[in-house]
Amino acid sequence: MTNAMSERLDALEVRMAFQDDTIEILNATVTEQWAVIDALKREVARLADRLQDAESRSSGRTEPEPPPPHY
Repeated sequence: MTNAMSERLDALEVRMAFQDDTIEILNATVTEQWAVIDALKREVARLADRLQDAESRSSGRTEPEPPPPHY
């Protein structure tokens, strides 16, 4: 193998090593973000349930709401 080919091969191996490292970092980042998204989805669902419960409890009133004191 010639010196030029050896240098090209070395350059490709270095580039591939950096790309592999970048892919691993990106994979870890995406995995972490997915966990955060899942937690946020669960929190939104929990808050939606609480809001629905609060609305159903407040709509059960049969008495009309009294007017504000400035009337």
